[in-house]
Amino acid sequence: MKSLSVADVEGPWVDPDFDSGLIERCRRYWNVPVPELPNEILATYLRQRIAFQLVMPEARKRLEAGFDDDSEIYDGEPPKP
Repeated sequence: MKSLSVADVEGPWVDPDFDSGLIERCRRYWNVPVPELPNEILATYLRQRIAFQLVMPEARKRLEAGFDDDSEIYDGEPPKP
């Protein structure tokens, strides 16, 4: 079974009228299957409430497993479920 990406839930990426670091990070990982996302991007999507129902179970699984990929911007960044 194929793992879903944010694009599978939210639809294709649509460029906004402006650019920022947040926009670039979201765009870069939009089509990546959620289990393959770095923790930093998973946390970003959660904070922005992007595909929340898809990314939250993955975040919870990683927190329970103590999974750390050193991609967090600051210590303890992944949100608590």
